Amino acid sequence: MTIQTQTLPSLAAIPAAEWDRLLPDDQPFLRHAFLCALEDSGSVAARTGWQPAHRLLRGADGQLLAAMPAYVKSHSRGEYVFDWGWADACARAGIAYYPKLLAAVPFSPVGGARLLATDAQAGGQLLDEVTAQLSGAGLSGLHVNFTDAFADAVIAARDGWLERLGCQFHWFNRGYRDFQDFLDALTSRKRKQLRKEREQVAGQGIDFEWLGGGQLAERDWDFVHACYANTYAVRGQRPYLSREFFSLLAERLPEAIRVVFARQGGRPVAMAFFLQGDDCLYGRYWGCLADFDRLHFETCFYQGLEQAIALGMARFDAGAQGEHKLIRGFEPVLTRSWHYLLHPGLRAAVADFLAGERAEVRAYAEAARQALPYRQA
Repeated sequence: MTIQTQTLPSLAAIPAAEWDRLLPDDQPFLRHAFLCALEDSGSVAARTGWQPAHRLLRGADGQLLAAMPAYVKSHSRGEYVFDWGWADACARAGIAYYPKLLAAVPFSPVGGARLLATDAQAGGQLLDEVTAQLSGAGLSGLHVNFTDAFADAVIAARDGWLERLGCQFHWFNRGYRDFQDFLDALTSRKRKQLRKEREQVAGQGIDFEWLGGGQLAERDWDFVHACYANTYAVRGQRPYLSREFFSLLAERLPEAIRVVFARQGGRPVAMAFFLQGDDCLYGRYWGCLADFDRLHFETCFYQGLEQAIALGMARFDAGAQGEHKLIRGFEPVLTRSWHYLLHPGLRAAVADFLAGERAEVRAYAEAARQALPYRQA
């Protein structure tokens, strides 16, 4: 079959309907509107080290058969699959690690589709074409982060790919009627701890308001971005997302946005930004402009749990990081990324490292599962 591959320097070069037609579900992060908002706001660009280079596969009739959201990276920031050690080893050995090609959702450690395809054959063809072009493009390799089962199957069937495991913590809705119903499923000690934390926040005179994307005014987005940026400022870092990103996303994808504001005496003091898909609530960004005891746990976790139950969501993905979620009922979930490295010496060294790391991650996840705070049946 005659095929044609394309590289798009901007997702705006393809109609939204054509791109979205390949999406396997309603997760917002791969939507044309979300990825374009990142680009159009300047958050994703060559100057930020995220040069869009999306890959397409078309049939002889021009029909889009497969696509991959891809970026040429000049660093490893904002990826959440940490390969700094690999890059440092390359620098010491005189091997060029950057630029590399990354298939991922920028700045979001969220699992989902990375190979968008009509079928496995088309997805595999695109993958083969991309890896064959790496050397000629001066790229050290292709990295595909936080894959779904479809991409896992297509990639695992090919030679030269290295699998990396990670562990996140997600909350699963076991048919809870409300937050109290969830608490009743916990051991007595953990149930008391969660209640105490919520009471500490309420005792500071803080209440909460949830708003959808279409309900927020520009002044609200000013506050959201100020809180978000402050989480980076306190660590001496620049935020990944520009202020314009939030306005563009609210304009283009308002139905997916949920924001909770924490107010004290009617004055907003903190916020958490969420996105929702068909069956999952995703906690993405949080920020606070003053220090309040336990406010982070309430705003990001307990408010999110209540909202997930109210919306009938099957799952709540509150983002990266771990053990502090475990004691609040979030369960360990293995994540996968895949790495195709051109340099044979680097590939062999990374393969050895990942073999040991995979065993460690599996053991960690199993130990975490044994520490979950749920009552035994």
